[in-house]
Amino acid sequence: MREIKNFINGQFVLSESGRTFDDVNPANGEVIARVHEAGQEEVDQAVAAANAAMNGPWGTMAVAERMKLLQKVADGVMARFDEFVEAECLDTGKPKSLASHIDIPRGAANFQVFADLVKNIPTESFHMDTPDGLGAHNYAVRKPRGVIAVVAPWNLPLLLMTWKVGPALACGNAVVVKPSEETPHTATLLAEVMNEAGIPEGVYNVVHGFGPDSAGEFLTRHPGINGITFTGESKTGTAIMKAASECLVPVSFELGGKNAAVVFADADIDKAIEGTMRSVFANCGQVCLGTERVYVERPLFDEFVKRLKEGAESLRMGWWQDENVNFGPVISQEHRQKVLSYYEVARKDGANIVTGGGVPEMPANLSEGAWVEPTIWTGLGEDSAVVQEEIFGPCCHIAPFDSEEEVISLVNDTPYGLAAAVWTENLSRAHRVAPKLEVGLCWVNSWFLRDLRTPFGGSKQSGIGREGGVHGLEFYSELSNICIKL
Repeated sequence: MREIKNFINGQFVLSESGRTFDDVNPANGEVIARVHEAGQEEVDQAVAAANAAMNGPWGTMAVAERMKLLQKVADGVMARFDEFVEAECLDTGKPKSLASHIDIPRGAANFQVFADLVKNIPTESFHMDTPDGLGAHNYAVRKPRGVIAVVAPWNLPLLLMTWKVGPALACGNAVVVKPSEETPHTATLLAEVMNEAGIPEGVYNVVHGFGPDSAGEFLTRHPGINGITFTGESKTGTAIMKAASECLVPVSFELGGKNAAVVFADADIDKAIEGTMRSVFANCGQVCLGTERVYVERPLFDEFVKRLKEGAESLRMGWWQDENVNFGPVISQEHRQKVLSYYEVARKDGANIVTGGGVPEMPANLSEGAWVEPTIWTGLGEDSAVVQEEIFGPCCHIAPFDSEEEVISLVNDTPYGLAAAVWTENLSRAHRVAPKLEVGLCWVNSWFLRDLRTPFGGSKQSGIGREGGVHGLEFYSELSNICIKL
């Protein structure tokens, strides 16, 4: 049985309490590792190690040297590419094709991109007049925020964890990472790469465990933390924000969503189907930016539903190593029950089940896995929980609309505001509609197309702050103004 330990001050350590929990492969229900749960003592040690690193060589290291080390980390991930792919696929059940094209390359790129960006991040300078006529010069300097708590999700474990760790380290901070209890492998494997690359002890730490009364709560309430970044559901974000408020710790959150796609009658339907297939069903629908509501202009509605149904029914489920597989399980049996509970709500609310709606027949070796069918509904009212609440599964509801004003109102009628996609070949319409959608990110004729220099984050209950480019670096650094009297 593989053991996954905490990583503190450059060393892999057991938990003082001796408490462990199982890491389960969701594709077949098998236990693949025993994970050592961090208690208060391990979290204290990790935070102390991170603070010591800030007072050691890492805290005084030249930017150019820091960038060389982060490039070595990126190279180290790619050098052990197959190990990272296997670890990610075993933890999540996702197909190899997805992990090898998205999760691992993007995880490595997060170190490269932010290492490059931090060399060019701007600050301000101003000359001011003074009564004596000599004036004063003001300029800003950027300093690390300190020790950052990184609470990472399970859907894209390496990608979304390094999306935070990359800019945090680039700005000169130290981090304590709490990966999801569902997906502990790649954060731990990255610790080996950090040591190989020569990252100083205490700069990167990993504590494993759960939320309440475990590593997550101990970390987010810790007085030695200088910032908290979190990706996950809005309810957990609320709990973390309450904990952070006790010490007035700044937070950066990317939270839940109920994202919409808008397909106008003038859209290129081939593009719209291909993009919506990915936005609904990629990673078994477990993508924070994924689409769960699809609004199609009435003249195109029937054809669009028919073709999306055909696409959903062509998805191939199976074991992650099968090159023909492009659809995996959901993350756990618990999450499967959540998704299936919404499938039942849809039935009770009178939905037209276009396809799916249940549990697929799987071969014996996968019969204990957390599998659900890709599902499409039509016919529900906008007040249905299926249309209003985030499901985070491989499903969507498709509804017709008749005008721009109507569909803008429908898209915005939600407490969330993370992302949207608009499909139209009319450039004027694209420019009219996209800015009116109350989201942090709107794609036109694409989905999941990301320039890492651009701002990323949600509005309303979908988040606080922005990540990406200079916007992310703003959170991971502190500005001080220097005023020189001439």
